[in-house]
Amino acid sequence: MDVMPLLLLVAGSAAVAAAARRGPVPAPLLLVAVGLAVSYVPGVPDYELDPEVVLPLLLPPLLYTSATDSSYLDLRAQLRPVALLSVGYVLFATVVVGWAAYVIIPGMPLTAALVLGAVVAPPDAVAATAVARRVGLPSRITTVLQGESLLNDATAITAYKVAVAAAVGAGATWAGGIREFLFAAVGGVGIGLVLMAPLHWLRTHLTEPLIQNTLSLLIPFVAYGVAEQLHASGVLAVVVVALYLGHRAWEVDFATRLQEEAVWKMVAFILESAVFALIGLQLPVVLKGLGQHEGAKATWYAVVLFLVVVLARFAWVYPATFLPRLSARVRAREEDPTWRGAMVTSWAGMRGVVSLAIAFSVPAVVHGGRAFPQRNLILFLTFTTVIGTLVLQGLTLPPLIRLLKFPGRDRQAETLAEANAQAQASRAADSRLDDLLSDERNALPPPLADRLRTVLERRRNAVWERLGQTNPVTGESVDDTYRRLSREMISAEREVFVRLRDHRYIDDEMLRALLRRLDLEEAAAYREAG
Repeated sequence: MDVMPLLLLVAGSAAVAAAARRGPVPAPLLLVAVGLAVSYVPGVPDYELDPEVVLPLLLPPLLYTSATDSSYLDLRAQLRPVALLSVGYVLFATVVVGWAAYVIIPGMPLTAALVLGAVVAPPDAVAATAVARRVGLPSRITTVLQGESLLNDATAITAYKVAVAAAVGAGATWAGGIREFLFAAVGGVGIGLVLMAPLHWLRTHLTEPLIQNTLSLLIPFVAYGVAEQLHASGVLAVVVVALYLGHRAWEVDFATRLQEEAVWKMVAFILESAVFALIGLQLPVVLKGLGQHEGAKATWYAVVLFLVVVLARFAWVYPATFLPRLSARVRAREEDPTWRGAMVTSWAGMRGVVSLAIAFSVPAVVHGGRAFPQRNLILFLTFTTVIGTLVLQGLTLPPLIRLLKFPGRDRQAETLAEANAQAQASRAADSRLDDLLSDERNALPPPLADRLRTVLERRRNAVWERLGQTNPVTGESVDDTYRRLSREMISAEREVFVRLRDHRYIDDEMLRALLRRLDLEEAAAYREAG
């Protein structure tokens, strides 16, 4: 197996994503553009998406890291709009896009057109999360979009399986399709519910952070694999497990949490970068299968279907947002939506690598040795839809949000709430320390007891200090000044330790121990000020 193309993909996509952080273009769009350009460089190998790799190996960790970062409580509060988008919209888009393809493309059977509809129906989890993080959407809209992107792949994959079974003549019926959908959904959720408690128990009872984080890396693949083996939805199983583990993460050892956060940030960065680069690199593979003589007509079909995909989301989102308000129960339970929120939700429908992976899994041959109807055209239309939504909607979504002038987050109110929470926690810690020190078994010399109280006081005051004004001389905030002075002090200590090692007063093992202690102090200072 030649690993060089894989290494080049990972290294190149990571470099482009890092460069994007310093520029105005969002990383997903820059990665796709660079992938498109690089795909025609002589000597660059074909990176053909293998659904047997993308779906079971790339999708579970991306879903897992997104779900663990999501709020279970916020998702539960927004369950109705999330369900309307992740299930209702995906099925609606499957039918609308499929019918449009059937009408405009001569000779395409309705079953094959519905396959195309199911393939391009789900907005992509990676694209939605990446854009939401960058533009700073209001929390309610962000929760709805993240919830939709976590669950809609399960709907689309199930709809795709039913449509393919009908297209290849496997005797699929509407009733059978509904049964398969319900079994996949209920089965995926059920398997997630069965697995989540034992996996959490195992995480909390392992004593080594390294072993705990190894388990963390395996969890999404275990949940996905078990569910798929039982013909249930692996996507839903991963999401359920991840939401539960993220909600109970506070029960895990602090060292595990610190390592886990760093590990998953790195994994998500590498996978997201590679995924968007892969989208751009698919162009030669897709065009090779299409053939030059079909290019002009296929381009026309692509434009029409792109417009259908975009307009179908508006046609679903606005009624799904405002019609439920006719119910008094919904009005009493949920805050009023706005037309601006519906506009952003409608426009934030970028498609991504999941659609391409599903498209590449369309069988080349059906029963009787016949070719799958217009498979190459399905691949091309999926590719153009993905690229079109990523480029057009991805580039225009940030300015659209600025144009609509959403109210910004009240940083002062958030800091005040954080300070009040810290004050309550500090009072509880202070009381607990008094109780412990009153027991002679916990006797400490006065300097050490005072140090515990000093650290507690510093934590309590740090948040309140963030409400202060900036330094009139330097223009720095209190946070920045605190971090700068702390780092200067720690840097001075670090230089002494290194000099002592260089003069053989201490060895490298002791140096590493001392530097780790300083690293933890610096991290603590950064967190307290931030």
